[in-house]
Amino acid sequence: LAVYREHYLSHGALDSAMFPGIDVVLRTLHEAGLPMSTATSKPETPATVILDHYGLTGYFDFVTGASDDEVRSAKADVVAEALRRLEAAGHDVSRPVLVGDRLHDVEGARVHGVPVVFAEWGYGSPAEAKGTVASAASPLDLLPILLPDAA
Repeated sequence: LAVYREHYLSHGALDSAMFPGIDVVLRTLHEAGLPMSTATSKPETPATVILDHYGLTGYFDFVTGASDDEVRSAKADVVAEALRRLEAAGHDVSRPVLVGDRLHDVEGARVHGVPVVFAEWGYGSPAEAKGTVASAASPLDLLPILLPDAA
C-alpha cells in the first residue's frame, strides 16, 4: 500500500482531469465569500497535490479528506472534520451544503444533517441521487443553486 501511495503521489494523482467549469465555480464561490472545505474520501495529501496541480487550493479554507494514516476514512467522519475545521476558524456552519456524486456522499452528509447537491457530471449513477436536495448537470449549474441571490 505504501508503494502504491508513493507512486500515486508522484504520478497518478496528476493524471486526473478537472471537470470543465469547476475552476470558474470555485472562484465565483470563493469571491462571494462562501467558506469552503473539501470533504473527499481521498487521503488529504494526494487531494492537496491534485488541487495544487490545478491551482484550486486557494479557493478552499481547508482541504479535508481521509486522514493519511486511515484513522479518518468513513465519509461521515470526513464531513465531521470539515465542519469542525470551518467552525474552529470562526465560520458559520449552521447551513452547510455538500456537493457530491456518490451515495456515500449523501449518506455521510445525512449523518450530520447536511443537505447534498448531486453532481450529475461525476462518477455516480442517477440512483445515487436519492435523498439529495438538488441536482446539477454541470459544474456551472451549481452557481444558481449555491448563490441564488446572484442569479
